[in-house]
Amino acid sequence: MAVEVGSQAPDFTLNDYNKQAVTLSSFRGDKPVLLVFYPFAFSGICTGELCQLRDEFGDYDGKGVQVLGVSVDTPFSLKAWAEQEGYQFPLLSDFWPHGEVAKAYGVFNADAGLAVRGTFLIDKEGVVRFAEVNQPGEARDQQAWKKAVAELTA
Repeated sequence: MAVEVGSQAPDFTLNDYNKQAVTLSSFRGDKPVLLVFYPFAFSGICTGELCQLRDEFGDYDGKGVQVLGVSVDTPFSLKAWAEQEGYQFPLLSDFWPHGEVAKAYGVFNADAGLAVRGTFLIDKEGVVRFAEVNQPGEARDQQAWKKAVAELTA
């Protein structure tokens, strides 16, 4: 079951594509976080979704929201993908232990070994204010994220 709105977001530390540790709780008291789980780098729907985030990055960054992408890919593949697509936000590797953070958020598909499309907006106190889960093959409607961000940062 996915993490629910109103609950405390599970804390984690994952390496980004430069093998630098990123800890969710390090943003507490500073900025909200839009946490975007996706199945795999270089896949069609994931590329479309993250490129939209890239193209509309100012809508989040301008409101002080930290965007973090998370998948079970290795840091090496995430780095190649980020460089190819020009992503301005960290992509975090939940590769090992495989999918542990995705499991904590209730968005890990154990049969397929991947994170499904889970989106969580976490406020400055670490409380989940928006949660949405889409299955593989089902693209997200990012307007819902933008509405939640606008309400949180108003």
